Order: sequence, then C-alpha cells, then structure tokens
Amino acid sequence: MSTTRDRLTTRDRLTDTLYGLGWAGVRKLPEPVAERLGRRIADTAWRRRGKGVRQLEANLARVVPDASPERLTQLSRAGMRSYLRYWMESFRLPAWSEERIRGGVRITDLHHLTDGIASDRGVILALPHLANWDLAGAYLTTALDTPFSTVVERLKPESLFDRFVAYREGLGMEVLPHSGGAAFGTLARRLRAGGLVCLVADRDLSASGTEVTFFGERTRMPAGPAMLAQQTGALLLPVTLWYDRTPQLKGRVHPPVEVPAEGTRREKSAVMTQAVADAFAEGIAAHPEDWHMLQRLWLSDLEPDRADAPSGEGSTRGNGGRSDEGEATAEEARDA
Repeated sequence: MSTTRDRLTTRDRLTDTLYGLGWAGVRKLPEPVAERLGRRIADTAWRRRGKGVRQLEANLARVVPDASPERLTQLSRAGMRSYLRYWMESFRLPAWSEERIRGGVRITDLHHLTDGIASDRGVILALPHLANWDLAGAYLTTALDTPFSTVVERLKPESLFDRFVAYREGLGMEVLPHSGGAAFGTLARRLRAGGLVCLVADRDLSASGTEVTFFGERTRMPAGPAMLAQQTGALLLPVTLWYDRTPQLKGRVHPPVEVPAEGTRREKSAVMTQAVADAFAEGIAAHPEDWHMLQRLWLSDLEPDRADAPSGEGSTRGNGGRSDEGEATAEEARDA
C-alpha cells in the first residue's frame, strides 16, 4: 500500500516528466502547430473547470466587477489561452534566434529603463504575472544587451527546479535561489554596482508581505522591491505586459516609484508597494485576460489561519524581493 509520501513522489516525478516533454518536444514543433496545440490544451482545461480555472474566474470578477456571467466566461477562456500561449512560447524560447526575440517584443516608455540603466544607479523592475515575463527577460538580455538578476523559490522535485534554473540561465539571467534571505544581500550588491534586478511581485501571502488595496480589496504583495530601492538608491520601475492580436508581446515601463521623503522604513515601503500595486492594477484592468493568476490572492478568500501563515501555497514570498517562479508555476499547471 502506497504512503502519502510515495504518492507525492510519484506526482512530482510526473510533473517533472511533463515539463521535460514540453521543453524537449514543443520547441521542435513549427510555430503554428505549437500555437494550435496550446489553444487546444487551454480549451480542454477551461472546459474541465478545475480549481485553477475556477479561481481564475473568481479573480477576474474582482478585476472586472461589472462583467456579466457570460463576459466572465469569455475572459476566463481567453485567460487560459493566454496562459498556455505563455507556456508554448516559453518551451520554444530557448530555440528562438536573437532576431526572433528582438522582433517579438515591443515596449512602450522604454526610456524609463534605458535612462535608469545609463545612470548606473541600479534598476529594479517589478512585474505581475501578465503575459510572458520570460520573453520580456530574454528581450532585455538580447535586444538591450542587459543581463539581470532574479530570485526563484525552490521547486519539488529538485530536478524540476534545476530545469527552471537552467532554462532561465540559458536566456541570460542570473538566477538566485532563495535561501535564508541571502538573496537580498546579493541583489543589493548587484544594484549598488549599477545592475538590473527583475522580480515578479504581485502575490505574497506570507506574514511578511505588505498589505495593499488591490481592486478595492486587501491583499499582500512583496516588500522586497521597495526595500531594495530604499537600501540601494536604485530606481524602482513597475512593468506591465500584454498580448494583442499580433505575434508580438507588448509592454509598458511605468514611471519610477519614488521613495517618500518622510516616514519609517516600513511606512515608506508600504507607500511604495501600494504605488506598485496601483501600476499593476492599471495594466491588469486594461488586459485582464493576460493576468495568469490561477491561485487565491485576496485575503478575504483565505481561511483565517492561511492569511497569517508563514507562507502561502505557491506564494510569492516577499522577504528580500522573492519571486514565486518556482512552486507556483508547477502548482498552477497541475491545478488548471
């Protein structure tokens, strides 16, 4: 008789195998075939209405509060297609040429970033789970010739974590696994040297997350980007991404989030994190179908014990600007 540990191990192995097949197989497909496959998988998952799809629809109801049930249904289907577009592109991204990457992204107000890089003061890019943040990262390292550092949580199994690290390192990123807060110090050193740091920062349900108002309700987001900006003097820039009817990924670099002149460090972090949340909300409201949030986000959706837990299931845990690119991706893919 198998134990829970045995079942979890089998599930982890299956997850690792599926991701391995994705990277090995999908990248070899012609692009139109990969696109059709992604839509087919997305529509199948959407029709099954697993808990990930149901949670996506519940989240979208906050973003578009006046939407009819029919509109929410349309948005959730489009959301799953956008989510699978992200995965199909990501599986194929290591095989893309530099020309394909440069031509596959168009960013508005890029001057906020390029001016910040030229200033040598260091730049922090904070992004939500919109469209394809991996492709945006590849664009930075390729088109702008600007390497950057990011942080990931450890995945289970370890082999899957290694796949994600190798994948992102292959795109030119410095990937720092979070371990006891050590990543914060490394990121601070990179920023003081004029470097670039990118952090996915729209979900942190740990006790250390900073509470913000997001689409009119309370949630928590990582304090790390704001703390890093205060400690190092780096520029903090929110970035939002989206897809349209073209093959290109679109994006916008929002104006810098300034450090308040007065207040304690915690108070300043709260003001700055709220400003980041407001920029995220602006981008998500404009393109709700491209927000890949298949997990619970708002505190009102959590049981009382979960809201104050040390970490959320697949959460973006905010000590030191952690990113959830790790547990959340595997959980979301399984739960969709």
